[in-house]
Amino acid sequence: MVAIDGPAASGKGVLAAALGQALGFPVLDSGLLYRAVGRAVTLAGGDPGDAELCARAAEALDPTGLDAPDLRTAAAGDAASRVAAHPGVRRALLDFQRAFAAREPGAILDGRDIGTAIVPAAPAKLYVTASPEVRAERRRLQLAERGEAAPFADILADIEARDRRDGERAASPMRAAPDAVLLDTSKMSMEDAFVAARRIVEAARARWESP
Repeated sequence: MVAIDGPAASGKGVLAAALGQALGFPVLDSGLLYRAVGRAVTLAGGDPGDAELCARAAEALDPTGLDAPDLRTAAAGDAASRVAAHPGVRRALLDFQRAFAAREPGAILDGRDIGTAIVPAAPAKLYVTASPEVRAERRRLQLAERGEAAPFADILADIEARDRRDGERAASPMRAAPDAVLLDTSKMSMEDAFVAARRIVEAARARWESP
């Protein structure tokens, strides 16, 4: 079991997918669950700040269809950050994430509180980060590839606002688990970051699989 946490656009999703392919483990991007809840609320005309409404949407969430393209938009990311602050939403999604983490022969989950709240006993934990400026440029390029042009300054402001919301919320704030290995990808290519991440995970696997 591998827990990968970190802020938006740090590269954790790319690393999780690459590690999953290399190791043959299923991968869950837990952020998509919150994005799906946010989408459900906004499509129904609701307010992502309404805790009770968001909790009901999370309880009714069908986790199929998490590959929908509209879950990758900037608007979906903003809504996800807002609904994720509600304890009721987090409780409603907890069992699904833990069940996924228990899959054999192992699973990879990435998010904001995987190693601290979802599976604190995970034998391999990474906290992937990068400077806000680097993350904003990565997000700008991602959005541009999807035809969503946005000024760098606006993206940076959004990144910093999400960091504050995720780090300061009362329910499962974003932070590195005490036993997580920090991986700063600010000056790394994704290829180099993958090599470093795989080395960390393989070292943990050697420990947890040894008799």
